Amino acid sequence: MAKEITSREQDYSQWYIDIVQKANLADHSAVRCCMVIKPNGFAIWENIQAQLDRMFKETGHVNAYFPLFIPKSFLSREAQHVEGFAKECAVITHHRLMNAPDGSGVIVDPEAKLEEELIVRPTSETIIWDTYRTWINSYRDLPLLINQWANVVRWELRTRLFLRTTEFLWQEGHTAHASKEEAERETQTILDVYAKFAEEWMAMPVIKGVKTANERFAGAVETYCIEALMQDGKALQAGTSHFLGQNFAKAFDVKFSNKNNEQEYVWATSWGVSTRLVGGLIMTHSDDDGLVLPPKIAPTQVVIVPIPKPGAEIDEAAEKLMKELKAKGVRVKYDTDDQKRPGFKFAEHELLGIPVRLGIGARDLAEGKVEVARRDTKEKSNQPLEGIANYIIDLLDEIQQHLFDRSKAYRTEHITSVDTFDDLREVLDGKGGFVSAHWDGTTETELKIKDLTKATIRCIPVDNELENGKCVLTGQPSKQRVLFAKAY
Repeated sequence: MAKEITSREQDYSQWYIDIVQKANLADHSAVRCCMVIKPNGFAIWENIQAQLDRMFKETGHVNAYFPLFIPKSFLSREAQHVEGFAKECAVITHHRLMNAPDGSGVIVDPEAKLEEELIVRPTSETIIWDTYRTWINSYRDLPLLINQWANVVRWELRTRLFLRTTEFLWQEGHTAHASKEEAERETQTILDVYAKFAEEWMAMPVIKGVKTANERFAGAVETYCIEALMQDGKALQAGTSHFLGQNFAKAFDVKFSNKNNEQEYVWATSWGVSTRLVGGLIMTHSDDDGLVLPPKIAPTQVVIVPIPKPGAEIDEAAEKLMKELKAKGVRVKYDTDDQKRPGFKFAEHELLGIPVRLGIGARDLAEGKVEVARRDTKEKSNQPLEGIANYIIDLLDEIQQHLFDRSKAYRTEHITSVDTFDDLREVLDGKGGFVSAHWDGTTETELKIKDLTKATIRCIPVDNELENGKCVLTGQPSKQRVLFAKAY
């Protein structure tokens, strides 16, 4: 497998494309701005999905599924929501095809026009809240804690595989509550789940924060987020949790009888992460030799390579080792391809990001040793074959922690505090990263800074300390700093 990966320093954007394509994660499809997720990429998404699903269920949530199609009238009921998504919607107007009279193929049957157009879901708040109206009658029906794994469509004119495509996979939680306080706790609970998953499983450090009014989800009262920093100094919004207040309940007339038998509108949240996490994983850890995967997310954690090729003695040792590793929950495979030389296999497994590679040859077995190569640091060592399974377990944990520590150190080096607009622009145009600066709190200033620098306010950190200062652009009073960054 030829690498031919563009270096990050030479062209970061092309480097990312090379990793995605040469590691067989995804490909462009015949449908413009849509992607095909290949088995290697989907296996990563499956591991992300499986762990998040466990975490959602541990916090009391259950899965359900709602229609892909949404009546157009539903989007008109919540004014901010329709305004936020109107330009991204795919609209279905007809329900049938027919043969063209001239025999040239099929055409849309003009007699098959829908009475009401259907929207291919860009997000499911409207169809779900119309359903909740029939499910919720009393406080005994609350809280309603539902998640769905689905695909959504948001029309895009530019494609970046995993990061920005017209159709993508995600999960979207939609919950209903009897009180404002309970709904607000829900948004924080999910924000913590997302942050814990990102840091402990993806080894990707994140900053928890609140979005500005301008960056808030359409129809939300408050939007919370986790923001990560990629190796090129750009930020990535890795997950969002929205407090919706009573906006959708009022739009769809979802009420409940409280304990005093009085009618109230329910309180709502929604939250989601998508396949862009796979893109974030690539850009957080990978290098110029290919993909680098944290062991907890890697589809294959250990690969055993026979040297120089498979044989009865090596096969027997490999099978025994695989049995020991699998018994400890390790995802391991044995590369039995006898048409490729070991060096080629090493490069191939390195490109695919497999965390640990074990090399076994006849001489190794005679000496009771095995060669261990770790993907994150490229270090190699000879280890005793006796007890190697326990060594590998500890090594996988060490690699997981090292990737997190390395990424966190990079982020720490790329959070810069500035007090002037010139310094803000200099950092953004130079080393990049998060820039901590005062902002006067107005959308006008926020948009002007974006226009001048191409950077947005990524979030107001939830653990922000109040600090009197002056806005970097207008000089108006400010009580706290916010984080600016260029972003995906």
